[in-house]
Amino acid sequence: MRHSTFSRFIWTLALFLMFAGTAFTQTEDNFKAIQGKVVDADTNAPLIFTDIVIDKTNISTVTNGQGEFLLKIPEAYLDGSIKISHLGYEKMTVSIASFEDNEKIKLKPAPTKLNEVSLIALPNQDARELVINTLKKKSSIYNNNNTLMTAFYRETIKKRRKNASLSEAVVKIHKQPYNNFRNDHIELIKARKKTDYSKLDTIALKLQGGPFSNLYTDIIKYPEYIFTEESMPMYQFSFDHPTTVNNDLVYVVDFKQKKHISTPLYYGKLYIDAKTLALTSAVYSLNVSNKDLSSQMFVRKKPRRVDVQPKEANYRVNYRTQNGKWHYAYSNISLTFKVNWKGKLFNSTYTLSSEMAITDWKIKDPALVRNKNTLLRPSTILTEKASGFSDPRFWGEYNIIEPEKSIESAIKKIQRQLKRT
Repeated sequence: MRHSTFSRFIWTLALFLMFAGTAFTQTEDNFKAIQGKVVDADTNAPLIFTDIVIDKTNISTVTNGQGEFLLKIPEAYLDGSIKISHLGYEKMTVSIASFEDNEKIKLKPAPTKLNEVSLIALPNQDARELVINTLKKKSSIYNNNNTLMTAFYRETIKKRRKNASLSEAVVKIHKQPYNNFRNDHIELIKARKKTDYSKLDTIALKLQGGPFSNLYTDIIKYPEYIFTEESMPMYQFSFDHPTTVNNDLVYVVDFKQKKHISTPLYYGKLYIDAKTLALTSAVYSLNVSNKDLSSQMFVRKKPRRVDVQPKEANYRVNYRTQNGKWHYAYSNISLTFKVNWKGKLFNSTYTLSSEMAITDWKIKDPALVRNKNTLLRPSTILTEKASGFSDPRFWGEYNIIEPEKSIESAIKKIQRQLKRT
């Protein structure tokens, strides 16, 4: 059952009292892995969340927080090319055969050229109505087939800047058509997890929801978690400067809750394709200024002597188009909490992050076939198994999100620990 708009669906934080004192490049028989980095051509700054797609396929990945990517290319496509695209930049196509290992790809910022129609229509169009019309497009411009998606999921917990828990998984998403109201299902394929409870003091933080949390950021499939008939009048919408994606004009709509509304709502930006009114991306945050109400939305269980305050709650979702139809492609979530123990002088800050990227998908017709033995539930907390970290080829031919340096260091540390034991 879906929760109401004002009850939090993403990551219920459970706190329990405890009594407790790799990136690589390879070529195998069936695929080749290439690594690279995408940067701004003018500033050399890394471009985060850049789409890397094998042309004429659904195989893809995204760049990490340092602009780096790892893409595993099946043997059948080695004579093809990859397409690189980023919001506000000119897209680029690179031949796979000419791609050099650890190549730096420089994207040029795309000038926003507003034609006469756009200049007239944009100021006169009501931003709120544009958002409403965008949400109504789910049945016409989004994928309305049963789809089996392969996705990579990563989840981390940090105490201050140190990794305390790292989870990774490959899942199959049984994606329901956008024009119906049936929930998506998630099937677990491979997973590994390692938690260092010594870094969590006497508190164990567990994330309830796992990959479902990221899946529910799909605003088009699950609009009721943010925008409903009840909540829409509580928001103020306005136009920001437009931008481009793949050389197409994109409207940018800012939204935030009205000043007299005390209930924690969201604020952020919606990126809407000017031609189709498709949502191409959304970047938003929860207003956590009301500490008591926002804490109730996240904290499921805690000791009485502990006060938990959310400091930040940030979300992002990206969509991708194929054959004229749009679909969910990537999302990330970052939550920061301050934990105070009554009677203790110092507090602790924890950051809980997750991201999920669609790395391949195919149409399943007429109905999806699910393996009931490996289906996850929305209340899932990923297993504690850590065995996969001992094998640098654990993921095989599955595409993953290239780990950032801090995560890569954590993986290497886990591997050293496993080797000693």
